[in-house]
Amino acid sequence: MFQTTARQIAETTGGSLVGGASGDETVTGEARIDSRAVEPGDLFAAFAGEHVDGHDYLAAASAAGAALALVTRDDVGMPAVRVADVQQALSDLAREQIERARAAAEPPVVLAVTGSAGKTSTKDLLGLVLSGIGPTIAPAGSFNNELGLPLTVLRLTPDTRFLVLEMGARGVGHIRHLTDIARPDISLVLNVGSAHLGEFGSVEAIARAKGELVEALPATGRAVLNAEDPRVAAMASRTEAPVVTWGLSSGDVRGEQLDLDAEARITFTLTVPEGLTRLDGSAVPAGSVPVRPDLLGEHQAGNVLAALTGALLAGAEPAAAAAALEGATLASGQRMEAERAGDVLVINDAYNANPDAMRLALKTLAHLGRGHRTIAVLGEMRELGPDSARLHDEIGRLAVRLNISQLYVVGEGAAPMHHGASLEGSFGGESEYLDTVEEALAVLERTVAPGDVVLLKSSRDAGLRQLARPLLEHLAQDAGPQRPSDGGEQG
Repeated sequence: MFQTTARQIAETTGGSLVGGASGDETVTGEARIDSRAVEPGDLFAAFAGEHVDGHDYLAAASAAGAALALVTRDDVGMPAVRVADVQQALSDLAREQIERARAAAEPPVVLAVTGSAGKTSTKDLLGLVLSGIGPTIAPAGSFNNELGLPLTVLRLTPDTRFLVLEMGARGVGHIRHLTDIARPDISLVLNVGSAHLGEFGSVEAIARAKGELVEALPATGRAVLNAEDPRVAAMASRTEAPVVTWGLSSGDVRGEQLDLDAEARITFTLTVPEGLTRLDGSAVPAGSVPVRPDLLGEHQAGNVLAALTGALLAGAEPAAAAAALEGATLASGQRMEAERAGDVLVINDAYNANPDAMRLALKTLAHLGRGHRTIAVLGEMRELGPDSARLHDEIGRLAVRLNISQLYVVGEGAAPMHHGASLEGSFGGESEYLDTVEEALAVLERTVAPGDVVLLKSSRDAGLRQLARPLLEHLAQDAGPQRPSDGGEQG
């Protein structure tokens, strides 16, 4: 945060000083909602969540060196500012901090990313490229909602040059709320898919919501849009700012000659056209450069290309940007995160899931299956509404059509995947339903063999992300059972 006092925080939030606060207490660190992460000089926000109330950890925050707390009570044992709503107070503080930053002689460039899939990966890649140019804030993880975004903004310091924000939505108006806190200079929209379909009601509503990021741009900003997603490309009409499109076969900035090696790692050629201008009006050098990140799956090419386009408009040079991504991996884990244990490759992509991302992950697994047995461990895709059963059924059928060797479907919500796979033609145990994550781990420990490729994919709260570590530890201790002498790959 910019250095600020308890008195200034009270004025910004409409709060009052409590807990013996004089008003002169000075916050020099970050805003935190986890007392375990507090460092000296931080502001501890006692946020009351669904399961945990931050007020119960005020003593721990104070002991860790928090300079001040945001609270909704009077009876606190440390200097604090009492507000009506801690979450709203954080938003008010974030808005004030970004206004202070923009009043500076060299204000930061604010880049914001949204999309139904890939926004966290794209945010990570943007942060990686831009950090080579100047101080950049792009925290690992998905701080993309009405609580996480203010916490990210409140990491601003006077020397911050780039602020990279991820903006998510579960309804129309949600992104508008976030852009009211932090208006972007560069808006990147990746795609419009079926994530959170149950909450939005229709894909058209999702498109309206994602387009709010473009509407928030000033006329001097830049909209970075996927030329190959018709709903995203149509958002060009929703802004007065210049529009720059990207794509693998169309658009202004292109990722040409895309290739996947035997391990499904992408390479392509970044092609920049003549006449592309940055946010500051300078020209982006035209030409072509190779891009070789250490990322799995064809779908990652779009995330990389979007990030490169945004970075170029913010000030990066094409060759330097491509070089920054040489061998790049993602800061945020559990997103096509590949790790080997012996001769087994485990891909943990279970932080989040929707039908589009599930299809792409399965296609990557199928690519990796050339000469290897492929095992897909799939859990529920949540928030799909009344279409949930049909969409899960379609994924099970796709696994069969892609010739995935073994499908394990975990949890009642994902059961239609097993049903779809069975109807599509899976037989003899190639698709198996398992009730719990614990049962899935036991089966995997018993059946995974050297040479296998294992994909873990589900929505975060379905729990499959918890499988990777114990499975890898088991495989590291024991190479696993040998293949049956009369066995072969299942189709």
